[in-house]
Amino acid sequence: MILRRTLLAAAATALALTSGAFADGHEKLKVGFVYVGSIGDGGWTYEHNQSRLAVDEAFGDKVETIYQESVPEGADAERVMTQMALSGAKLIFTTSFGYMDPTINVAAKFPDVKFEHATGYKTADNVSTYSARFYEGRAVQGHIAGKMTKTNKIGYIASFPIPEVIRGINSAYLHAKRVNPDVEFNIIWAFTWEDPAKEADAAKTLIEQGADVILQHTDTTAPLTVAAENEGVIGFGQASDMAQFKDGPRVSSIIDNWAPYYIDRVKAVMDGTWETVQTWDGIDTGMVEIGEITDRVPADIKAEAEAMIEAMRTGAYHPFTGPINKQDGTPWLADGEVADDGTLAGMSFYIEGLTGDIPQ
Repeated sequence: MILRRTLLAAAATALALTSGAFADGHEKLKVGFVYVGSIGDGGWTYEHNQSRLAVDEAFGDKVETIYQESVPEGADAERVMTQMALSGAKLIFTTSFGYMDPTINVAAKFPDVKFEHATGYKTADNVSTYSARFYEGRAVQGHIAGKMTKTNKIGYIASFPIPEVIRGINSAYLHAKRVNPDVEFNIIWAFTWEDPAKEADAAKTLIEQGADVILQHTDTTAPLTVAAENEGVIGFGQASDMAQFKDGPRVSSIIDNWAPYYIDRVKAVMDGTWETVQTWDGIDTGMVEIGEITDRVPADIKAEAEAMIEAMRTGAYHPFTGPINKQDGTPWLADGEVADDGTLAGMSFYIEGLTGDIPQ
């Protein structure tokens, strides 16, 4: 197994120099995608599907892509993956954390099929993992939120208490608190990735509690729809740009750009160079993009956010740089110390200043 950082490949590069049956046109590579939500969610699954379409565009008739949307995490996922493999898919992307064990189980039954699992940590000879450093985008959002809140109350709609979500909460809070010592975070756990009604109810509750900034780690545009109905409330696009709200509450966004990775991995299967990797990329490679910061954000705050983005892009700044204590006050990172990837990957604690417990 090789730990690497993925090089972004242009579509033209992906098409060049492929070899073997796939390149010769004798066989079309069938690639499957398993989605936890609907392709119309406007966020997470929408962006994965846009990247699937980019694979189609990059390889043309050399590939056939198939997908199944709204697949629950569990036994249904194993059934869908198994069916894809039986139908001839030689590469399957499973795009949610809860697909981790189903992916490992099905991969063991189909050793000649390659699997790519998003945001998990378990690998096998034919299973790779990939994720994005969403917490970098959360740092930018936290900075803007901390500067722009008038009530000093920021609402956060969280999905499930897994490390990637906890990292995001901690990163957003840390950067909001650094620029606004009076800021408070109210967190609602929705226990869903995609449920517009639950997400909307959570946003309404947070606004009723005084929040004038809504952050979300759920997949639909429902929180922004609610924000648009409440004057003075701002929010951010999640996983996709959610640009339809640019003239309203959306002041920026985190965009997950999976397309270069998908193109790169499809090419690797085609030319026989695919091997198990663990990829965790961010702003520096373009896997994490920050959507346009609108003019609703004052120019000085926008400039500060853009400077932070550039510093993360060059590696000059890491969002988890000490001094930082854990929620109970015990030291975690000393002054200037940077968190290691192992701790971040398994993060299961809040940082100092956040209230409430992480659900079990």
